Amino acid sequence: MAEVIVSTEWVQQNLNNPKVRIVEVDYDPTTAYDAWHVPNAILIAWKELRHPVRRDFIEPADFERLMSEKGISNDHTVVLYGDFNNWFATYAFWLFQAYGHEDVRIMDGGRTAWAKEGRPTSREKPSFPKTQYKVRRVDWGSRRAYLWEVMQKVLHGEVKKNVILVDVRSPAEYRGEITAPPEYANEQTQVGGHIPGAINIPWGQAVDPETGKFKPPEVLRRLYESAGVTPDKEIITYCRIGERAAHTWFVLKYILKYPAVRVYDGSWAEWGNLVGAPVEK
Repeated sequence: MAEVIVSTEWVQQNLNNPKVRIVEVDYDPTTAYDAWHVPNAILIAWKELRHPVRRDFIEPADFERLMSEKGISNDHTVVLYGDFNNWFATYAFWLFQAYGHEDVRIMDGGRTAWAKEGRPTSREKPSFPKTQYKVRRVDWGSRRAYLWEVMQKVLHGEVKKNVILVDVRSPAEYRGEITAPPEYANEQTQVGGHIPGAINIPWGQAVDPETGKFKPPEVLRRLYESAGVTPDKEIITYCRIGERAAHTWFVLKYILKYPAVRVYDGSWAEWGNLVGAPVEK
């Protein structure tokens, strides 16, 4: 496995390591972190990472403030895990990487694996001394694809040639039968379907449904390469609001080591609301 992935056993052995901060990232903490969590884990609700006014991530200064308040320093090894098989943990990993945190990792299997393995849990909310966190660099260019870029690639006929768009949503979303998973809040997308030329490889195909852990690299490589997602291409992943796309981005970039993978986090919530945008079903 890639060095940015740690096992549940590793986390259990490092629960009280002062050099490690364990962070649970949840969509809905009331049904996850508040019910139980890994001992000594800090909570970051995914909305804490969102800009308070516009649809975007928090600014570097606000990220610094959040990390400082949570007791996370630049030197900490940050281990992320969460609900929904680490959707929002990989989403947070993407942001930590963009804001230059040197050592950030994902706990393989997230809450699912921790629970199924019968590991210790807690409802206590730890408090750590405040730090003086500083964002040392900001690098979105190699991680994030913007609407105008994706649109140009579609209109210029680059998709399925040197660029591969991977729609990681469910087949029903891809076909335009629904605009959001039934168990999930609907972001009011006006139309259903997918970006022209995108191929559909649902994010969950990369995960063992029994354990919540990533499938072995050789299995993942066959999955993506058989669909034409190869390391010689530029890969852009998308979903509905970005969190599932970040999961597949993590798989391709950090497990399979693809050199050019980005997330279009505007995703279908942006594309499906654009007047005149091309759509396929």
